[in-house]
Amino acid sequence: MQTLRPVGRGASARKYDIITALGAYALAQGKHDQRRVLRLLTLMTARYNWARDELAVGQREIARLWSVDERTVKREMALLRARGWLVVKRQGARGRVTEHGLDLERMLQDTEAYWAAVGPDFELRMGAAEPETSKVVLMPVKGDVRAPDLSAGTEWALAQAVLHGEDAGLYASWIAGLERVERAGGRLTLRAPSRFHGAYVQTHLERRLLAACREVDGDVTEVRIIT
Repeated sequence: MQTLRPVGRGASARKYDIITALGAYALAQGKHDQRRVLRLLTLMTARYNWARDELAVGQREIARLWSVDERTVKREMALLRARGWLVVKRQGARGRVTEHGLDLERMLQDTEAYWAAVGPDFELRMGAAEPETSKVVLMPVKGDVRAPDLSAGTEWALAQAVLHGEDAGLYASWIAGLERVERAGGRLTLRAPSRFHGAYVQTHLERRLLAACREVDGDVTEVRIIT
């Protein structure tokens, strides 16, 4: 499959092709996915810098653009990161918004099955093979770095998506093994698989876990680790 980087000669056409692929994919999905992709497309066309692969927009501005509240923005952005379409390039801090990029390769992989619905010319253009290059052998990464399961819809499931998007290796080693126990007010309790595991997370990752939880649910004020 051809890598369609929207820069240089023919960039405008490539942008339209990517947007068309996302639109064709969305129209074949249920209403929730349709709305999510529409929100992303609107954000891309309004605020994404294609040349620099940069999407740096505050949650308040996104909420205004989408006509939703900021909590919805947190949830939707977390789901897009979990899907792999959005990638955190620089985490926001001290008034600076989080900078995202787009994984166009992942978008094209996820939408490929729907290119034929646009037409044979589009399918041929999008699937054009690149010249053969030297093969790269990828070494296995320690741990399971698959995206977390979001079906539960809890604040911890969404926070896991955020953490996975930030650092898949760290997520696989220390975060994927944490299990949600309960939520009492602002306190979220997680269970670690061992005392050592829990002590490490409590000492080194507690603030990071809390920040991710607050990104998707501002009512979380404490993350407690038990074994």
